[in-house]
Amino acid sequence: MKNFLALLSILVFAGTSFAESSQVFFTKDISPAGLMAIYNKLGREAEGRVAVKLSTGEAGNTHYLSPDLIKELVQKVKGTIVECNTAYGGSRASTALHMQVAEDHGFTKIADVDILDAEGEVSLPVTGGKHLKEDVVGSHFKNYDFVLVLTHFKGHAMGGFGGALKNISIGFASPRGKVIIHTAGTRESGSIWYDKQDDFLESMAEAAKAVSDSLDGGKKIMYISVMNHLSVDCDCDGNPAKPDMHDIGILGSLDPVALDQACVDLVYKAPDGNSLIKRMESRHGIHTVEHAAEIGLGNREYDLISID
Repeated sequence: MKNFLALLSILVFAGTSFAESSQVFFTKDISPAGLMAIYNKLGREAEGRVAVKLSTGEAGNTHYLSPDLIKELVQKVKGTIVECNTAYGGSRASTALHMQVAEDHGFTKIADVDILDAEGEVSLPVTGGKHLKEDVVGSHFKNYDFVLVLTHFKGHAMGGFGGALKNISIGFASPRGKVIIHTAGTRESGSIWYDKQDDFLESMAEAAKAVSDSLDGGKKIMYISVMNHLSVDCDCDGNPAKPDMHDIGILGSLDPVALDQACVDLVYKAPDGNSLIKRMESRHGIHTVEHAAEIGLGNREYDLISID
């Protein structure tokens, strides 16, 4: 009976039935046209003050999403590219340094760039979390009506992989917020390294849900992930490993859990995905997706729909 009630509470909280699968659209065409086609298939118009969340990439990294690839879409939605400063140092640890990297990498040539924590931070409530009570994000987050999440799917040294869930959790967090997520709410400053890996992964899922919940319960956000330059390392690494697998394509969904699950599944299906699979498994990366589904952020069951 307890298990039934727990499941019922999740279904009510999520506002959807887990018996239904989510739609994930896919194209092999990694081009501005392919990106636009995925956006159009999602059937949700980015309107109002639109934030385009992506990674500007650490200085020295060249694997981040190319401005040439995303320019048409970003300008179509009249978007502002948004990011937050890092908590690990590096070339994006302050607003001035971060803006310089954004300029060096070509993003300021295609759109305005806003470092969300340039003037402080705000707290978003976390509902139903095991570890977090709040998600601390850059204060400019509140200036936007809609978020278009453009993610470069790749590996990650700490999370196993970086997908849509990481992009809206760690990606939106201020430096203090990043420490809170990385340490599962146990501290607000100092090192981001933490020895309870699953707690960290669960905290990412909880922070991601806080962001989605704040955007009209997830109705003012959409997700597109590009699977190219598939290194085992993140765009936050200034000296990443060279990709050793072929590009796969572009995927889009209104469900970030389904989208990340689909990307992971495509890596497993790839004939040359061994390195990235080992990185994901060594960090138990799929657990972020598992916990996100458990707390009602989305659905691991999906229909992959090719638009080619």
